[in-house]
Amino acid sequence: MDLRDQLKNLFPEHEEQEFQMPEEQFKQKEPLVCKFEKKGRNGKPVTIVEGWEGSEEDLKKISKKIKTTLGIGGSEKDGTIIIQGDNRDKIMTILKDLGFKTKRVGG
Repeated sequence: MDLRDQLKNLFPEHEEQEFQMPEEQFKQKEPLVCKFEKKGRNGKPVTIVEGWEGSEEDLKKISKKIKTTLGIGGSEKDGTIIIQGDNRDKIMTILKDLGFKTKRVGG
């Protein structure tokens, strides 16, 4: 007789239910840093978002959200998001709407 059978004998009117663990929501500890940069990119301006602490998969989702909302190009790798042009204010608003703390660096 296993534990389930013993419990059924003790509590005959109890109905067994499936239990799912609630998914834990990821929380960013440090704020994401939004900065503007031209160096090393042939004078082309880019906005860089640094300080990501989550998974690469989540980083790609957030990057895609930013790029599709603004309608501009960019990329993501090694915990940073690179977006074409100087769009710090717009990107910071999008990130705040998603629930992230942001910090503006430079200018």
